[in-house]
Amino acid sequence: MSWTGFKKSLNRAGTTVLQKTGQIERTIDREFADEEAKYRAFEKECQALQRDAKQYQDAMRSMTTTQARLAETVETFYGAADRTSDGAMASHAFTSAVEELDSGIQRELEGPYRTTIMEPLGKMNAYFPVVNEHITKRNKKLLDYDAARSKLRKTIEKPSEDPTKLPKAQQEHDDTKEVFELMNDQLISELPQLLDLRIPYFDPSFEAMIRMQCKFAEEGYEKMSAVQRYFADNVRDDYAAGQLDAQVEAVLQEMRELSICGAN
Repeated sequence: MSWTGFKKSLNRAGTTVLQKTGQIERTIDREFADEEAKYRAFEKECQALQRDAKQYQDAMRSMTTTQARLAETVETFYGAADRTSDGAMASHAFTSAVEELDSGIQRELEGPYRTTIMEPLGKMNAYFPVVNEHITKRNKKLLDYDAARSKLRKTIEKPSEDPTKLPKAQQEHDDTKEVFELMNDQLISELPQLLDLRIPYFDPSFEAMIRMQCKFAEEGYEKMSAVQRYFADNVRDDYAAGQLDAQVEAVLQEMRELSICGAN
């Protein structure tokens, strides 16, 4: 930081302290405050959306990977019992289906998801530090303006014998006011425009997410439906009638009766 910049930082820190003690009047711009509040809410929502979108991508990948490991274990159980049984054939078909889903996610969905969703979110969030820097500069210029206005008022109220002090204070006031108002007006004008652009900007990403979810669900349904043909015809009817629960409970009861499972 240059010596000039260091002096400005000290002066602004002093102005802030004097404003807190009521010795320098603080400018309150309601219009800017309203626009900044809307912008801050948008910034927070975009950052949360980026985190959630990444978590969704990770969860989708984790689900298919875990499903593949689960299928492998189930196939091991059936294979150890009877490789020719309907259950063994169904478990093998299930393993093949979930492996195809897992590889399909990585091959067909991860690239488009990254391109159409994660990258646009990242680009939007990359603008916030730039906008925040403009807001910080605007706030610094406001401190300069408030200090110059206070200095001018004191000079008018207590005239100096030096005839150059008043014109100098007036010029400093006018210059700081002009710089502040230029930055302030720009932010008041452009912050709402930035927010208005969020809908057309995110529309393609939202549509892409819905389409990819539909594709994932459709492929999952298609592959799981193919596995069902290995089950007996009455299985779905038994499930609908609630009979499968009774069958599971019957098997559990047989397990409870085993001495190694706690039976006396």
